[in-house]
Amino acid sequence: MKDYKQTQVIDDADVTHRVSSLLQGTLNRNDLANAYASILGMIDLTTLEGSDTDDKVRKLCEKAMSFEGLGLGLPNVAAVCVYPTLLGVARKALHGSGIKVASVAGAFPSGQSPLFVKVAEVSYAIDQGAEEIDMVISRGKFLEGEYNLVYDEIAAIVDTCGKAHLKVILETGELQSATNIRRASEIAMDAGAHFIKTSTGKVSPAATPEAMLVMLDAIKDHHESTGRKVGIKPAGGIADPDTALKYYLLTKNVLGDSWMHKDWLRVGASRLADALVSAVINNA
Repeated sequence: MKDYKQTQVIDDADVTHRVSSLLQGTLNRNDLANAYASILGMIDLTTLEGSDTDDKVRKLCEKAMSFEGLGLGLPNVAAVCVYPTLLGVARKALHGSGIKVASVAGAFPSGQSPLFVKVAEVSYAIDQGAEEIDMVISRGKFLEGEYNLVYDEIAAIVDTCGKAHLKVILETGELQSATNIRRASEIAMDAGAHFIKTSTGKVSPAATPEAMLVMLDAIKDHHESTGRKVGIKPAGGIADPDTALKYYLLTKNVLGDSWMHKDWLRVGASRLADALVSAVINNA
């Protein structure tokens, strides 16, 4: 296994400078409208509250399926993400829509459960119809330097997922440095993650362009060294089109056009979709 203590050191100030450089320039109205429409089709429309009910999830699924019918040439969202106990409701509501059914599982959002509990919850979610799983790493163990343990947990959950895709949440706001974000990205990808994801949305800061850039660089290097593509998902606090656009453009500028598809780029959001529709109309 790779010695993750030898992960390259990343200068935080350099990351900030590169984000600024990569986001220079503006798009014309037509390109903006197309970008906002593309982002809409990459959303994992999410509700992850203790007060979630069957009816709330059904209404969220109705919303997820509503955008193609607006007569604006817009796509529906990519997925709906809920807690495991609400998967049955979401699966039934989304049947035949082509929208993926996703679930957080594996001791979300803390990661503070033993592995057998995490695996059992992921297995339950798969049995309930989850096509995608969003798990969070054990940040406490990671910060103690237990990198192989973190790797083994992710690998075990990859195995449990079977054909379902696994998005591994790094919770970048708790990782303390760009170097740690890079290290966690490498561990997750080496262990078999299909996507790496910034945040749970339960910790501040959540997604940041700086964390995103470090993760994008890691994905690029992983692809160049292994030939394997890994997706990316910024999530947490992405509520307006301008913020979402930053993550979209960073991905495009670092990874190129082949990543600009819902198979490789997702945006976790609960409030963004309607704002994107308005932005498309305003820039049409």
